[in-house]
Amino acid sequence: MNKKLIRPTDEEDALITAAALSDADALPLTDSEWNAVKASAKRGPGRPIGSGSKAQVTLRLDLEVIQALKATGSGWQTRANEVLRKWAHHQ
Repeated sequence: MNKKLIRPTDEEDALITAAALSDADALPLTDSEWNAVKASAKRGPGRPIGSGSKAQVTLRLDLEVIQALKATGSGWQTRANEVLRKWAHHQ
């Protein structure tokens, strides 16, 4: 099935916008309200947002260390990075 987006004409868009604005219970968010919503929104599952300053490396660790990290569940690599970062800041 070929799905194509049918955009409203400028006239139709103006009528839709006017109808939406006339509903006092459904007014659009102001810029400050929208920014507050975006700031409090939580990400869904998946990879955490990267810092943009990470590099991929190969690191050999004892098997028991890897097993202990993996036993803490999903996100173990991020937690390992946090431990190493704290160590580096204290040196």
